[in-house]
Amino acid sequence: MTFIPYLAAITAVAGLGLAFYFNQVVNAADEGTDTMKELAQAIREGAQAFLRREYRWVGVFVAVMTVVIAIVLPYGLPYGAAAYLMGALFSAVAGVVGMQIATAANVRTANAAREGAEKALPLAFKGGAVMGFTVAGMGLLGVSLCYIIFVQGLGVPDAFSVIAAFGLGGSSIALFARIGGGIYTKAADVGADLVGKVEAGIPEDDPRNPATIADNVGDNVGDVAGMGADLFESYAGSIVAPIVLAALLFGGFQAGISGDISEIGDGSLLEAAYLFPLLIAAIGMVASIIGALLVRGRPGRSLSSQLHFGTNMAMIITGVVSLGAAAFVFGDVAEISNGLLLGFVIVIGLAVGYAIGFTSEYYTSDHYGPVKRLAGESETGPATVIIGGIADGMISTVASVVLIVGGLAASYALGEAAFADGVAGGGLYAAALAAIGMLATTGAVVAVDAYGPISDNAGGIAEMAHLPPEVRQVTDGLDALGNTTAAVAKGFAIGSAALTALALFRSYTAAVGLDVIDLTSVEVISGLFLGAMSTFAFAALTMKSVGRAAQAMIVEVRRQFAEIPGLREGKEGVKPDSARCVDISTQASLREMVVPGSLAVILPLAVGFVSPEALGGLLAGALSTGFMLAIFMANAGGAWDNAKKYIEAGNHGGKGSEQHKAAVTGDTVGDPFKDTSGPAMNILIKVMTIVSLVFAPAFL
Repeated sequence: MTFIPYLAAITAVAGLGLAFYFNQVVNAADEGTDTMKELAQAIREGAQAFLRREYRWVGVFVAVMTVVIAIVLPYGLPYGAAAYLMGALFSAVAGVVGMQIATAANVRTANAAREGAEKALPLAFKGGAVMGFTVAGMGLLGVSLCYIIFVQGLGVPDAFSVIAAFGLGGSSIALFARIGGGIYTKAADVGADLVGKVEAGIPEDDPRNPATIADNVGDNVGDVAGMGADLFESYAGSIVAPIVLAALLFGGFQAGISGDISEIGDGSLLEAAYLFPLLIAAIGMVASIIGALLVRGRPGRSLSSQLHFGTNMAMIITGVVSLGAAAFVFGDVAEISNGLLLGFVIVIGLAVGYAIGFTSEYYTSDHYGPVKRLAGESETGPATVIIGGIADGMISTVASVVLIVGGLAASYALGEAAFADGVAGGGLYAAALAAIGMLATTGAVVAVDAYGPISDNAGGIAEMAHLPPEVRQVTDGLDALGNTTAAVAKGFAIGSAALTALALFRSYTAAVGLDVIDLTSVEVISGLFLGAMSTFAFAALTMKSVGRAAQAMIVEVRRQFAEIPGLREGKEGVKPDSARCVDISTQASLREMVVPGSLAVILPLAVGFVSPEALGGLLAGALSTGFMLAIFMANAGGAWDNAKKYIEAGNHGGKGSEQHKAAVTGDTVGDPFKDTSGPAMNILIKVMTIVSLVFAPAFL
């Protein structure tokens, strides 16, 4: 079975190859008129400028962490530091590639929309697929190379600590990219909406609005580059977690996840447990490639069914083939009584991920009751819209928690049954495998997620370029679907975050020798409260950051409307100073991301050096409350957004009505919920757990 890491690396390269092919297809499409090209260039330059400045800031943090890992950890120099840098680099590359393709696909999608949705949808999807398969390909390739180099090649005693350090590198980029990008995009979006649509009464993405270009840039830096780094971290973490956990549960490894790896390769439980996650990821990659190739524009079929067809096929293929893979890997392992059951764990992960995604779709799509009722609450003003959205977000956590608990219990039971009597840890290992099941088809999931901001940008370009109204109708349809697909992808990411963080949490307790978390211990209870507090503090810090940045944007947009003659009236030849708004968002987001991003690293380190037991309590508190907040904020924000779009489609008074203004207010409240604080929450809980795991030797 030693061929499995190489097979995984080959499938990763195949995914990257598909991304390259789709990139060529997208770039070969026509960009449209000169005005469209000019607008797209402005968006592209703003996005690239932000990314360069952000990566310079994050590069300083990565450099500091590299030095700390090299000095503090016994395996840090050179292996831990090298793996950490590798994880950070791979994650950064995924973000850059996603930014490049998104800023190329937006204008081409807008131009294709002139011929109808059948032309525009496949192009936007291919743009998203470049991002999806770059994220999945780089993640799987990175983990595979770490295994090939440090385990099979060098035989490093601390090989599994080194693999965990790779995950921490990806998490470092993801945390700051998601926070910084989220603050940028929502500062611009809130400023553009409140002053443009509510105060000035002009349409969304109107070229008169100085914040429109910044808003479109934000879609790329937050929802593409930030989201890509986020899903890279989630995907890589879901593979790393069961590998590291297996080392601690079945390999006799001690604190720091170091020990004798000479038994790997002899057909033992160690070899099977280490390599099975890589094989499932490889199967998911191939299934995602097949699913992506099946997405085409088909007349007469709904946009939703066309977009989800490829993802659904990828999940079905992954589930079926995983059963055979489990039988192959665990069939001859003495400690396994029924290896097929571990294949069913992957199916459970897929099913739970799909169900959580559907739950998110139910609460955020205007095809279902919650959003329609929320739009109806606009009849009585913005207060009832906000109350209704908060309530919907809170109640949506019930179904998601039930699904996670059910999936956890089922996978745990199957894991215990799969292992022979007397072999401990099978249930926990199976729970970690379920997270891989959720994210095995990451390439396809991210493709439909990244499709959303591309479609949103396409609508903005269509509006600013004064294309016919029917073109904007097409792009609005694509964009509304994009909001739903984004909510579904967030459901997958948040669900997998809970299971992955649980596996990493158990790895941490094993690494520091904590057999139980004693809730009667003062240290543990103190840590529990600190962990619960940290998620609320993180959400508050990121939301306040959006508020401060949005205030600066609102003041600037108002100033330009007041001081530039003829701007509000749309006088020919009068243009806003869009560059100033882009600069405001850029500076604010980079400044504001430092404190909440640092919290995720500093707090577990500070508590861990005082008491490893208290850190165990902190991780438990952060995991439970962070999962709830992430689901609540993502679904509430998505519901507000699509309630606004439902009204804009001609319901409850339509655009420009008092009901519409009330819905816009709700949407602006929901913007930092769904695109800043909520999505960053699942990164927070995983960063805290993986930091704790990687630095466990130092705590001892």
